[in-house]
Amino acid sequence: MTMPCSGRITRGLLRKILALVLLLAPAAPAQPLETLAGQYRKKALPARRAALQRFAAAHPQDQSGALALLAMGIAEHEQKLWAASIRNLKAAGTRLPELGDYIACYLADSYAGQEDWTAAAREAVETWSGRESSPLAGRAALLAARAFLKLSQPKDAAQVLRSRSLDLPQPEGTVALGEALEAAADPMGAVTAYQRAYFNHPLADQADEAERALRRLGSELGDKFPPATAQAMLGRAEKIRSAGLYSRARHEFELVSTQVGGGERDVARVRMGVCDYLARQTDSAQRYLASLEVAAEEADAERLECLVACARRKNDTGAISTLLDQLARQYPRSPWRLEALITAADAEWMANHPERYVPLYRACFESFPDQASAAACHWRVTWNSYLDRRPEAGELLRAHLRLFPASEHAHAALYFLGRLEETGGSPAGAKGCFAEVLARYSNSYYAVVARQRLRDPAISAATAPAPAFLPDISFPPRQRKENFQPGPAARYRTVRAGLLLSIGFDDLAEAELRFGAQAGEQPHVLAAELAKVATRRGAPDQGIRYIKRFVPGYLWLDLEGAPPSFWRLAFPLPYRASLEKWAKQYGLDPFLLAGLIRQESEFNPKAVSRAKAYGLTQVLPRTGRSLARQAGMKRFSAAMLFQPDVNLHLGAMYLKALLAGHGGNLEHALASYNAGKSRTDEWVRRGSFREQAEFVETAPFSETRGYIQQVLRNADFYRRLYAGK
Repeated sequence: MTMPCSGRITRGLLRKILALVLLLAPAAPAQPLETLAGQYRKKALPARRAALQRFAAAHPQDQSGALALLAMGIAEHEQKLWAASIRNLKAAGTRLPELGDYIACYLADSYAGQEDWTAAAREAVETWSGRESSPLAGRAALLAARAFLKLSQPKDAAQVLRSRSLDLPQPEGTVALGEALEAAADPMGAVTAYQRAYFNHPLADQADEAERALRRLGSELGDKFPPATAQAMLGRAEKIRSAGLYSRARHEFELVSTQVGGGERDVARVRMGVCDYLARQTDSAQRYLASLEVAAEEADAERLECLVACARRKNDTGAISTLLDQLARQYPRSPWRLEALITAADAEWMANHPERYVPLYRACFESFPDQASAAACHWRVTWNSYLDRRPEAGELLRAHLRLFPASEHAHAALYFLGRLEETGGSPAGAKGCFAEVLARYSNSYYAVVARQRLRDPAISAATAPAPAFLPDISFPPRQRKENFQPGPAARYRTVRAGLLLSIGFDDLAEAELRFGAQAGEQPHVLAAELAKVATRRGAPDQGIRYIKRFVPGYLWLDLEGAPPSFWRLAFPLPYRASLEKWAKQYGLDPFLLAGLIRQESEFNPKAVSRAKAYGLTQVLPRTGRSLARQAGMKRFSAAMLFQPDVNLHLGAMYLKALLAGHGGNLEHALASYNAGKSRTDEWVRRGSFREQAEFVETAPFSETRGYIQQVLRNADFYRRLYAGK
């Protein structure tokens, strides 16, 4: 080999020699492309790059060689090796048309890295030029606009942003449009764009950028500057309040009150007091709102409603009664009166004062029968009648189904009608109601208990006609079965995702599938694919969330309405050996423990709750420390709760202890697991319950009531899926 004239080996030449040696070195045992690409993307070592190059060279004609080049191109783009990225992406482009938009977008970004704005704009536009929509179109549109601005073509930048407005990430897209319009000498259009970003996205970093631009344009335009609407200003303050930033929101409402008039000013002034209340400054809020005078009726109704909330927090029943009377006289149809009624009724429900909460809930559904909350209010009245064993309970249960057939309590109404039939000596009537629960709500808690009642010999032997009241009930139609054969659109997404998975780019594959699911391309099919990808990377909890997000009605499907693979993704059972070991150790049903874990952490071993409970079974560190001592564990630390086996051990131990503390009563133990034993003991004393379903339905905390029902529903599902029962 000839040496340079200087007799020294330059650094560049040394790199070339090393690369040549690596290429000519004996090949290591063949590794799959996914491994090679994933390793290089994780850390761009020369040996890893050489391995990918060898793979691509060994597959000069087929798709896998092009995928190796794509993997190198994307990885080098992420490492800002622009020239190498462009070279490999261009080499892959002619052989990988299925991912042409990915190649174009990453090429555009790499050209931008080299400040070749003409090439960047050209490739960015190519990203969305295909027949199908691309998840990269919004990113590419922003890049194209940036390139056009660099090329002093602001009108082209604005045109791109407007034409791809539905694809743009926000508020980046709107701010970019403002910049393009400002550069194109369209200040009024720019103001409109900046105002949208500022008022609609107050918590985004771009809101500050938009505010600076608006100040600048305000100075330039003077009297011609278009003022924001009162609704836009109130909306911005509301978004800040909704984020829990109450002090900042109060300041925002105060600013609005100085800039608007009429009813909007009254609303802003009232909501200053509401922010004080939400910030737990109850006395301050009460004094301020009590002395505040507003002319707008809805603002005054909101003021009175917040005063009811203040009085509730201070347990001032006299003030609550006076304020409710005032709302009934002055604003009988205001939604704020409904909110105040519910606030007062819920307080009495929690305190177990039926003589007070029943008339309040009755006023809710009688005065506001068309409001969404009417069903829950009617149910509280109905349930009180049932618990008191009143003769009108049956008619109220039927009325609940007739008036609110889509109610979340409809399956409970059907079940307890069956129990009334059963205790009234009509096993056939009971069987008809229980069978209806199973037919309409097969994956619910009340289906579990109805199935148990149907095992009673007298009921199972009865000949049951359909309940006579059913024809009067207009139950909403529910999807019971889905076709999981992918159509053209879903197939297109899964093929592309499969190619990305083959090079270990799971993040891009998931983004591809999410894009299709959000676009409505058979979301149940793509949700299942997303759950598979998440499970493959060890995140079954994310798989569950994908199914919940994109198939919100999945629990309405019959067990036979979706393939077993779908249900096992929705109800996964990782760590099964350890789970079964500790369930057996403590005499627990393993499917019950699985159902509890799905509800607590969705099988995420690293989960941390708002209360700082850790791991699969969500054990608090102090509880874990106590349990660890009892179990004889040495050197326990809170971090050990993130170890699946340790967490399953202590969680099973804790559930067993709660069961023992409640005499083996499962529903009481679950209530304690969620809300604490002292609360559960107090709830148990509230009534003489004839069955555990009555205790569950009476639990004052809706979270705890739902928790018990969902854990037992989950356990039933796991039993049917994994034990065939």
